[in-house]
Amino acid sequence: MYIYADNAATTKISESAIAAMLTCMKEHNGNPSSLHSDGQDAAEILDKSREEIAQILGCLPSEITFTSGGSESDNQALVSAAVIGARKNKKHIISTTFEHHAVLHTLEHLKTQGYEITLLNVSEKGMVDPELVKESIRDDTCLVSVMYANNEIGTVQDIKKIGAICREKGVLFHTDAVQAAGHIKINVNEENIDMLSLSAHKFNGPKGTGVLFARKGIRLTNVIYGGAQERGKRAGTENLPAIAGMAAALKESYEKIDEVTPHIIKARDKIIEGLEKIPHSVVNGDRNMRLPGNVHMCFEGIEGESLLLLLDNRGIKASSGSACTSGSLDPSHVLLAIGRPHEIAHGSLRLTIDETITDEQVKYIIDNVTEVVTYLRNMSPLWRDKVNGIKPFYI
Repeated sequence: MYIYADNAATTKISESAIAAMLTCMKEHNGNPSSLHSDGQDAAEILDKSREEIAQILGCLPSEITFTSGGSESDNQALVSAAVIGARKNKKHIISTTFEHHAVLHTLEHLKTQGYEITLLNVSEKGMVDPELVKESIRDDTCLVSVMYANNEIGTVQDIKKIGAICREKGVLFHTDAVQAAGHIKINVNEENIDMLSLSAHKFNGPKGTGVLFARKGIRLTNVIYGGAQERGKRAGTENLPAIAGMAAALKESYEKIDEVTPHIIKARDKIIEGLEKIPHSVVNGDRNMRLPGNVHMCFEGIEGESLLLLLDNRGIKASSGSACTSGSLDPSHVLLAIGRPHEIAHGSLRLTIDETITDEQVKYIIDNVTEVVTYLRNMSPLWRDKVNGIKPFYI
């Protein structure tokens, strides 16, 4: 059996996205910046895509900037807010310890430029306390950046409340919504969001394209210099086929959310319930406030890499955490942030499913993960020491 359960890393491109891209590549070859009819034809496709995405997010088309993906959008959002803050002598930025590295590494860079960074701790369940955000805001705070949904453990934050606090305090609020967009309905106005990042390949669109929403009045700072595309704030000829594909994928994803989400949640909960029966296992992240398709577990006494390879041999495509750090031997910073010991963090498994999951596949996942965990433990001297009482159990 073949089961793709790594949708948090990337999703299969949808037929609607492919169709939109093919139409662009075959029929709309002009450069959107050209004044001739072919160029204006391409510009019309670009404008239509911008309008469709803006309508879904609840913002103005002029507030949408097309980028190469979530990482670029995060970078530009944080750098822009930092520059705005510096003009007002405000150089304090608040974020959290379990953000994506696109945010954390940008903050590390800003720290070298004289900015003070406060990284808030999260709860054991992977939740950000809005009151802690409120208490941490200072007179010199220029930005709060809290991810909408965590890319590893899938926890969904109270973005509306955090945004309201920032609005009340007069502080810009950015959210990395790369994992949430297309899977949760988002309205930037209702949720008090000033800047938002998303990436097409997380909701069945093409890789290499994304969006930065920035509320009207926020002056973006360039991170790519060159031509005057995207109102002069993102140089480079727009990737029209990818942008059209992204708009089509996002529209399709939002239109079917209400229909497919209950099925995904039901399958997710069945998998969690089945895997929890494995002794010395634990669910990572809040059981309810999490993305519909996210299952994240730790199993004591095993190495996640071995688990993934053996599951792959059985047709189950999974991960241990972020695809952006899959080559690292260090334990996940997200799991460390929620208090998992290094040893436990190394034995993690992330399964991210979509609406195509079947009851048969759910059972296959539970049965095979259980068998592989048992097999790995039986091979492990460390596990024998734990069973014999020589070393303690953590879970």
